[in-house]
Amino acid sequence: MAVILIIEDDTAVHSLIKETMEINGFNTLSAYSGTEGKMLVENNQADVILLDLMLPGMNGEEFLQHIRSTSSIPVIVISAKIDQPSKLQLLTNGADDYITKPFDVKELLARIDIQLRHAAKGTAEHRQEIHYKNISLNLDTREVKLSDRALHLTGREFAILQLLMENPQKVFSRANIYESVWNEPFFDNDKTINMHISNLRNKLNSNGTNYIKTVWGIGFKFD
Repeated sequence: MAVILIIEDDTAVHSLIKETMEINGFNTLSAYSGTEGKMLVENNQADVILLDLMLPGMNGEEFLQHIRSTSSIPVIVISAKIDQPSKLQLLTNGADDYITKPFDVKELLARIDIQLRHAAKGTAEHRQEIHYKNISLNLDTREVKLSDRALHLTGREFAILQLLMENPQKVFSRANIYESVWNEPFFDNDKTINMHISNLRNKLNSNGTNYIKTVWGIGFKFD
C-alpha cells in the first residue's frame, strides 16, 4: 500500500487530504511543519509527498531544497500561489508537480496516480541498471551516478534521463518527451520541457561534456 506524506499546517485542509487518501486506500503520514516533515522522511518510507509552502519553521521551499539534496521521492506542491513564475521556480527547484488551492480532490488523486505509475514503471523494468558511457541509472533504487559522483534528480528528470538512455540514438520531440514522462496530451509545453532539459544538462555536465544534444527543429537525443 502506497504511503502519502502530507505536510500541511492548515488543519482543515490537512484533514480533508488525509481522509481522501485513506478512503482511497492509501496509508498516510502527517506533518504540520517542514521540520516535522523532514523528521518523518528520515525515519519512514514515503512514496509521494504532498507539500504546502506556507509552513511554520522550515517552510516549503526550504523543505524542497533539503529533500532534493538527499532523495528523489516525488513531491507534489499544493499552494495558493498561482502565478506562472512561482510554479516554474518550484519545478526548477525540484518539485515534480504543482496543484493550486482550492483544488479538486479527484485531480489530486489523478496526479498522485501519475507519480506512482512512474515509480512502478521503473520497478517493473527487467533491468535494474542502465549504463551509457560513464552514467549509470539504477531503476530499483532510483540512484544516478556520473562516474563515481551521485546525482540528485527530480522524478521528472529521472524519467527523462531514463527515456533518453534507453534510446540513445533516437531523437525525441518535445511532445514525445512530455507524453512519455507526464502521461498527458502535449499542449504547447515547450517551456516546461526546455526547463527540465536545461536542469538535467547542468547536473550531467562533466568537463564540458554535453550528453543531451539538441536536434534543431525536432527535439533532443542522447549523444
